[in-house]
Parts: sequence; C-alpha cells; structure tokens
Amino acid sequence: MNELIAVAVITILAVISPGPDFAMVTRNSYAYGRRSGLLAALGIACGVQVHVFYTVLGIAIVITHSPVMFTGMKLLGAAYLVYLGCKSLSRKAVLQFGTAGGPRPSASKAFAMGFLTNALNPKTMLFVIATYSQVVQADNSLAVNFAYGLFMSVSHWAWFSLVAIFFSAEALRQRMLSKQRVIDKVIGSALIGLGISLLLPGMGH
Repeated sequence: MNELIAVAVITILAVISPGPDFAMVTRNSYAYGRRSGLLAALGIACGVQVHVFYTVLGIAIVITHSPVMFTGMKLLGAAYLVYLGCKSLSRKAVLQFGTAGGPRPSASKAFAMGFLTNALNPKTMLFVIATYSQVVQADNSLAVNFAYGLFMSVSHWAWFSLVAIFFSAEALRQRMLSKQRVIDKVIGSALIGLGISLLLPGMGH
C-alpha cells in the first residue's frame, strides 16, 4: 500500500507541474476549442505509455547508460518543442471566436501533437524511470508494473482534460482570443525555453 501511495503522490506532482504538455494543451484549447484540447490530452496519456513500455521491459537501462542514445532522445524532444514554439511565435492567422476560420487541426493531428509532445519529452522519461527504479519493487509482476503505468496515463488524461475544459470555456476563450497575438508569443517563448532547458543541464557531459 505504501508503494501505491508513493507512486500516486509522485505521479500527481509530476502531472500538475507546468511543462510542455500544459503549454500545448492550453494553446490547442483556447485557439481551437475543447475538442482539440481533449484530443491533445488523450494523446499525452498515450504518450506516457511509450515511456512505461520501454521502462518496464528494461530498455530504459540501455538508454540511461548510453550517452549517445540519451543525447539523441534529448535532441529529438528539444527540437520538437522548439518547432512548436516557433510555429506559435510565427503564427499570423487571427482566429475568431464562434467561426470555423483558422488552421484548426484535424482530430488525428491534435492527438498527434499531444502524443509527440509527451513521448519526446526526456523529463517524462526521467519521471517514469525514477518512479519504477526508486519506488516500485523490482520483483513486482508485469501486470502490477503496467497497472502503475496505466494509472500514470489516466492521471495525465484526467488533469489535462480539466486544463482543456478550463481554457476552452466560452468566456475565458473569448478573452484569450482577443489577446491571442500576445498569448501566442508567451506560449511560443515558453515552449522554446523548455526545449532549450532540456539540453542545458547535460551539455557538458
């Protein structure tokens, strides 16, 4: 039971801490509406399973002990966040509330944005690895380990669905859309900063 509580507490704290997932869901929700935000939240939840899968099966040991592989993953994650940030900074289209205007992403694209943001995020990888290596018992069955992973995914889905619902609320969305150029620049800068921060701590190693 203590193990379960520890996993729950660590997961909840990791989920609600601000990061690229939060920035991306916020952007999708206020700009394109609740559907896009909820699909991105579902994508994030599925992205968590990528990290759970290779951690439970032991591939994480190889990644964390191979500087080349780990650096490659950090570069991929950072590049994707910087890409999203640059798109937000360079966005010229002005979306109007209550219209179909603007480059609204398809369902698959909204889902993919959430999935890739999480799956390519080394911070999520380290959170999952740390949880399984420091808290979860090594002799647990695969069923128990994957159950913990499912809990992590559901927690991400629940939290970011709430974020999507909040930022797509009509009154708030109208106010945010009226300031969208400024908000785009703030979110874009945040995503680029997060991407760069993934590289800085380990650049000298």
